[in-house]
Amino acid sequence: MWRIGITGSIATGKSTVLKAFGDLGVPVFSADEAVAELYQGEAVAPVEALFPGVTRDGVIDRATLSQKLAAEPSGFKRLEAVVHPMVRARIARFMDEAEAAGHALAAVEVPLLFESGYDYGFDAIAVTWVDEAIQRQRALARPGMTVEKLDTILARQLPQAEKKARATYLFETSGSIEETAAMVAALVASIRAKGPKK
Repeated sequence: MWRIGITGSIATGKSTVLKAFGDLGVPVFSADEAVAELYQGEAVAPVEALFPGVTRDGVIDRATLSQKLAAEPSGFKRLEAVVHPMVRARIARFMDEAEAAGHALAAVEVPLLFESGYDYGFDAIAVTWVDEAIQRQRALARPGMTVEKLDTILARQLPQAEKKARATYLFETSGSIEETAAMVAALVASIRAKGPKK
């Protein structure tokens, strides 16, 4: 089975590309969605222990956690040391199950794929990108986003140029959702045409 990693900087179309894979019957996995689930379950106690006061009604309040991390950026490393291994275990299980079910390929979205320095065992990496002006425009249109918050996020991410240089496949997503979906469909067709990975 071909294992495809999807990554890219904030607001460059990762979720759109992942959905396009899923719409074609490819098993897909979102690391962000896994984190959201963990913040309602097994990550609650260890994260609360690191950052007392971030739990509301038994789940991690992401807004409160973001405020604490903005005030103390060194906390990111401690948070990642707790949460990333849990996400990696879920990704490994997902890919094994997809392969056992006989799928030709599976796609996994990991926003901080290169930054983490972790080898997930992907056979290829698809990187989404857009012009930086479009990226900032998209990101700042998100609810609760500020220039300061965006700059903090971008400071933790590799420059787009570096991600593009490390990509197996590139998806420039400034066009319509349909145009992006067509690019994904072409890639999926070519991978399926290759047959099972040797």
